[in-house]
Amino acid sequence: MFKRKRRTRIHGSLRDLVRENRLDIHDFIYPLFVVEGQRIKNEMQSMPGVFQMSLDNILKECEELQRLGILHILLFGIPHSDKKDLQGSEAYNPDSIIPQSIRVIKQKFPDMFITADVCFCEYTNHGHCGILDSVLHTVDNDKTVEILIKQSLILAQSGVDMLAPSAMMDGQIISMRKALEDNGFWYLPIMSYSTKFASAYYGPFREVAQSTPSFGDRKGYQEDSANRREAILESLNDEEEGADILMVKPALAYLDIVRDIRERSLLPLAVYNVSGEYALLKAGQRLGVIDYEKVMLENLLGFKRAGADIIISYHA
Repeated sequence: MFKRKRRTRIHGSLRDLVRENRLDIHDFIYPLFVVEGQRIKNEMQSMPGVFQMSLDNILKECEELQRLGILHILLFGIPHSDKKDLQGSEAYNPDSIIPQSIRVIKQKFPDMFITADVCFCEYTNHGHCGILDSVLHTVDNDKTVEILIKQSLILAQSGVDMLAPSAMMDGQIISMRKALEDNGFWYLPIMSYSTKFASAYYGPFREVAQSTPSFGDRKGYQEDSANRREAILESLNDEEEGADILMVKPALAYLDIVRDIRERSLLPLAVYNVSGEYALLKAGQRLGVIDYEKVMLENLLGFKRAGADIIISYHA
């Protein structure tokens, strides 16, 4: 006799009862892009509904997010172009845009949980994620780790709730963890961009973050899209080095990697539902070829089903 699996699908209440995965407002982290100045709210052409905002408008956005029940944000800073230099020194200036924003947001909205990106692509005048190696024509790993530590400590001193290093430098997690411990910030969690691919899906982000490399690409330090075993190894190494939360970025094209890591680690696992994934759905909505709300929710549910606990998304 065949199994009648439809018996648990016919009645909506029973479908709800046996549903294996659910989306919850507390699963989400919402990215915000902070620029210097006042009364600035620039919508991105490639990402409708996503804005570069000055701190006064960021505060208004936080008020709305809190009203909606979204209490987790991820901050990216965009300094004036004349403050960018070869090593992104504005990233570890205690009075730069992100440390300022953290202090003010925590004062106005103490319940808002603030994660800060730890990287240099927005702060360097060449758009790469750290100090350049003039011989290899890529980023110098060890020199960049040194300034990632500086940036981390400045963010910690500013009152950030969690650090999210995205530079993909070898040894960055163990180095940051040691520096945090040595300076009394043992309690600060690290959500590592532990498996971050060199992806074409990041294109719209580079518009909003003004971080397009002035030469070459980031394939010398970000993960090769073709490599499964290496992708798993990246996250497991970061777990060994002291990461508290792992992450796969992008999400949609890499759900096999999300599942691979979920089956090998007991740590919380995040995915970054990146700008290109968001922009494609918005373009489909604009053209009228998809039901945006339904496709969006199906994608987000797919991230959960693959094993993600946390979803960083502009859809949030």
